[in-house]
Amino acid sequence: MTNSSPKHISTINSVDAALDVGSADEVLWSDATDVIVVGWGAAGASAAIEAREQGAEVLVIDRFGGGGASVLSGGVVYAGGGTTYQKQAGFEDTPEAMEDYLKHEVNGVVSDATLARFSRDSVANLQWLEKQGVSFGSTMPAYKTSYPSDGIYLYYSGNEVVPAYGNPKLAKKPAPRGHRAVAKGQSGAMFYAALKQSTLAHGARTLTQARVQRLVRERDTGRVLGVEVMVLPAGDALTERHKKLDELVAKWRLYQAPRAQAGRREAAQIESEIGEKRFIRARQAVVLSTGGYVFNSELMSQHAPAYTPGWLTGAAGCDGSGLRLGQSAGGIGQDLNNISAWRFITPPSVWPKGLVVNNRGERFCNEQVYGAKLGYEMMENQGGKAWLIIDRGLRRQAIWQCLFGGLWAFQSMPALVLMYKVAVKGRSVFDLASKIGVDAALLQRQFDAANAAARGERDDPMGKSLGMRHEFKGGSLFAIDISISQKMFPLAVLSLGGLKVNEENGAVIDGAGRDIPGLYAAGRTAIGVASSRYVSGLSLADCVFSGRRAGKAAALKDRLPCSAVAGQTEDSLIV
Repeated sequence: MTNSSPKHISTINSVDAALDVGSADEVLWSDATDVIVVGWGAAGASAAIEAREQGAEVLVIDRFGGGGASVLSGGVVYAGGGTTYQKQAGFEDTPEAMEDYLKHEVNGVVSDATLARFSRDSVANLQWLEKQGVSFGSTMPAYKTSYPSDGIYLYYSGNEVVPAYGNPKLAKKPAPRGHRAVAKGQSGAMFYAALKQSTLAHGARTLTQARVQRLVRERDTGRVLGVEVMVLPAGDALTERHKKLDELVAKWRLYQAPRAQAGRREAAQIESEIGEKRFIRARQAVVLSTGGYVFNSELMSQHAPAYTPGWLTGAAGCDGSGLRLGQSAGGIGQDLNNISAWRFITPPSVWPKGLVVNNRGERFCNEQVYGAKLGYEMMENQGGKAWLIIDRGLRRQAIWQCLFGGLWAFQSMPALVLMYKVAVKGRSVFDLASKIGVDAALLQRQFDAANAAARGERDDPMGKSLGMRHEFKGGSLFAIDISISQKMFPLAVLSLGGLKVNEENGAVIDGAGRDIPGLYAAGRTAIGVASSRYVSGLSLADCVFSGRRAGKAAALKDRLPCSAVAGQTEDSLIV
């Protein structure tokens, strides 16, 4: 085959209906273990490590080489309640204060009891990560940022400093909870490398470049018995090409999206051409942890079509495989229309002092909120369209910070392009309004109210804190298009919905709310604390929380004797 694959090749892993059999004896299994973990990202690694610590035999299966979206992430873990690093930085925090804040972000997608448990276990889970080899730090940035620069490892990664999210009865001063793994450059690779090494050190076996296409289920009981998997043969030249493509796609995905998609198609074609079918027995359980579904164009078009023009954030394996495998066994998808859209306007740190308005010229959100909150309001309530308006003074400060403020290139370069090449300049509010097509009188009222709030004459209509208010005193104004359609400012999107699970043990549940025997889910494959509103670090923290939960339950529940798959003969049915 050639290195350029036809555009009609689908990158989506095909998932078949569950294979129902009378008993495990009807299948000729090529391998067997206690627990099979499908997907080797942060959630899968956490599940595998925890299951091994409980004494179970574990096999981890991954379509590529492991890592998924976790290795591409910023390596931030949302943790609080009094971590070592919060204390070192001089902040007090409690599980109760953390829980109270997160209720604003979780919005009831998990129960209060689960949220309390997540907050209560936060310190212990961070310490658990340290035992696996992940390092953290307590240095903090001087200002609110979407992602801290090198040498900075603790920061406000959500809306903690936004007045509407605080509770002075629980915390006089909000505590930072974004714990970034210590590393040079973005920390996701270092974060995942520690979990990968720990998975292997704990004795879990791995099967990579293997695509799970079907669950095997006992007909009468509905118990999941194992998986059908397509495995690329070791040593084959195309297998090596498939491995290389995984590395290349990770590099191309940021600035060469068409090339990355072509690489995904070529990898999928290799899988279909040389994959070898095997059946692997799970004596106790299967854990689904394949990530989200943002790279499944069919699911995105069905559930969240408005977000499809966005910049898809994740790994090639984020195609909803785990979700669809769970559904094939009776699992229920929830909140599949919930997509996180990241419209970060900081840094530059002064941009949130400007005004964000809709296509009518009206403010609709506090500009200092976390980027996913701004993105949500823009996408869900404003048709995906918005403008950021700054004045000459804010522009000058922003340019200086982009050039000399030590920002990441992915933060400074788009900001400079937007200010120099994209921004619409107006001599006055009315001049700017005519150029961007909004109601001039309405826009003027937004400036009047914001200026009065900056002078302390009234509260800010959107609840902006005192330190983020700015008085516009005349002169040139600059309107920057921050809509999803703005190609110079890609809007990152990722999926948040997943399989409904039993919050006590991570078991996938059916339409009647019953546990599906032998099937668990974790990470973005499952509904969890990060499934309502995304906050930096909350997804990785939930991967650890839900992964450990599922791994422990899978290892301990209904443990079968190792002889359960022994004694098969050539008379066994090959399916």
